[in-house]
This record gives sequence, C-alpha cells and structure tokens, in this order.
Amino acid sequence: MARISETRALEAVERALELAPVIDGHNDWPWETRITRGGTLEGLEGPLPGDTDLLRLRRGRVGGQFWSVFVEDESKGADHVAQTLEQIDWVHRMAEAYPEDFLLARSAADVETARATDRIASFLGAEGGHSLADSPAVLRMLAALGVRYLTLTHNRNTAWADSATDEPRHGGLTDRGRAMVRELNRLGVLVDLSHVSPATMHAALDITDSPVIFSHSSCRALTDHPRNVPDDVLVRLAGNGGVIMIAFVPQFVDDDYRHWFDGDRLDAPPVVPMARVADHIEHARETAGVRHIGLGSDFDGYDEFPEGLSGVDCFPDLLAELARRGWSASDLAALTGGNVLRVLRATDVRFAGTRSPTELPR
Repeated sequence: MARISETRALEAVERALELAPVIDGHNDWPWETRITRGGTLEGLEGPLPGDTDLLRLRRGRVGGQFWSVFVEDESKGADHVAQTLEQIDWVHRMAEAYPEDFLLARSAADVETARATDRIASFLGAEGGHSLADSPAVLRMLAALGVRYLTLTHNRNTAWADSATDEPRHGGLTDRGRAMVRELNRLGVLVDLSHVSPATMHAALDITDSPVIFSHSSCRALTDHPRNVPDDVLVRLAGNGGVIMIAFVPQFVDDDYRHWFDGDRLDAPPVVPMARVADHIEHARETAGVRHIGLGSDFDGYDEFPEGLSGVDCFPDLLAELARRGWSASDLAALTGGNVLRVLRATDVRFAGTRSPTELPR
C-alpha cells in the first residue's frame, strides 16, 4: 500500500480508537511487580522503571489488558498452584485498590462497561499448564476466579503438551491433553497456543470447538524463532475464528537481534525498529486475514523492546506506523480490540455457565 500523510494517519488512528479500544493480549506487570517490588500495590500510578504504570496505560489508550498471572515452571506440583493464586490475588487487589482506573473483567460486556466508566478492563491469563499441577479441578477453580485463557505450556513441556522450546515428548498433545482442550472449551476458557510446538498447535486446532488465541507470538515466516507461528497454522486461524496477537519481543521480530540474542552477546545488541513489528502484523493480516490479528506486547516480560515501543504508552505510535502504510481505521480497530472482543463474545456464554466436572473429574 502507498504511504499516506501524517495528518491522515493520525486521523485514522483516532477513528480506530473510537471504534475499539486497545486490548493487549499479554503483559507481565504482576510478575515484574512480584520480582522487583515485592508485590506492592503502592505507586502504581507511576512513573515506574519498567514498561507499565497507570500513567502510561492512559497515554497508550489501553482499554483492556490481559494480565499474565505467570509463575516460573521450575517449581513442583502444588507450589505452582499456590504461586498462581498469589498472582491472581495481586490483580484482584489491584482492581480493588484503584477502582476508578481498573475493572476486573470476565467478558466482552465488561469491556464496554469499562469504556463507559473510563476504566481499564483487566482480564486474567494463566501462562502455562504447569499452573494446574495436572489437575482439571484446579482449572475449574481458576476459571471460577476469572481466568479467561490458559497457555497450554510455558518454556517446558507439561505431562500432556509439548512446548516450542523443549525437546518434544508427546508429538503435540497426549490423550489427556486433548481432554484438557475439550475441558477448556466447555468452560469458555480460551486455549492459548503461544509457547507451544507447531505439533501442539495443529493438534489443538484439530479438536477445539472454539476460537483459539496466540496471546503473544509473531510470525515464523519473517523471523525463524521457535516461539513464532508457522504460516500453515496462521492459515488455519481463518477457519477456526481465532486470533494471533503479535508480540513486540525483539528476538521474535528481527533476525539480527535473534542471532545476537542466541550468541555470546559480547557486542551491543542491534537496534530493532518499530517497523519490524508492523511487518509481522502485516504478514499475519496477509496470511490469516484481518479478522484474525491482534496485539500481544509481552511488556514487562523482557528487558528490551524495539525502538519506539518502550512501554504501554506506545501503542498509538505503532498504530500510526500502520496507518502511514495505508491501513484503514476499520482495519486498525479490528487489530486493536475488535477481533479479540469477537472471540470473547463467542465464548462468554460458556464461561458464565456450569463448571461441574465432566470427563476430567480430578
């Protein structure tokens, strides 16, 4: 597409943000606060040294955020469960401590309520099946506490699913893993395929009866990183109705940075321009379709981000880069939040429904 003037680009961004808020698929602020500030709720207004604070969320026009209730996958069993509950508790307490700024959200309707009251809809996303300690009962209780997506793995395999960054053990999903996907579908908890192997992606798409998401991944065709999504999976999103939410992580979007990151890191890291992220968004649109793209920054999950994307205040700048490339306001609105709202609406009824056990009683 031909580039357009700065004035027209900024007008398109403003129209897009009137149509749909920025809803980011993945932010590790709860973990960053746990590690660097002892989990305190003091001073969230900012400025804070990381990627996120309330001041910058407002500047970034963030209207919805999936807060990752991540914990490392190095502990054992019940320790993962306890730590995940502590992360959920932090988000609940954050919403209680800042009631004029955050609304604890479970549904697409909550996003509309948050917009009408000038608050940020705050969703919960559990990053890694290890948080369940292999217990469907734990999954059902996390859903009862408001968890809206489960990333099937983190960096290591679980007993029932292969990770993108571990030696494959299961060929994707085991029978129990397929049952876990069906239970997620039944509960209305979104199946998140970031962090999983391509075989796991395909296995989940083979059996899910609901749209899936990639909460924070980019495109393998542009940057050959194992955390990215191959084109043959992106093509399947159109039939599934799901969404890939493009991550901003520099090694996911730029091959020079990926080579530096995987090397000895003795030299200064290469500068990654914002345009690389825009390139991945455009590739996802071309391959999966405009109804199947979103934003999944992974802010506070890494130490460095591309130039011009230093924190949550920078979303409008990325939208302006796309608008300069000729993106319409309606396509930008689909990217910022319209598509993930569609996925939420498709699963909200199940999420609000029964959580009694079915084929996975324990």
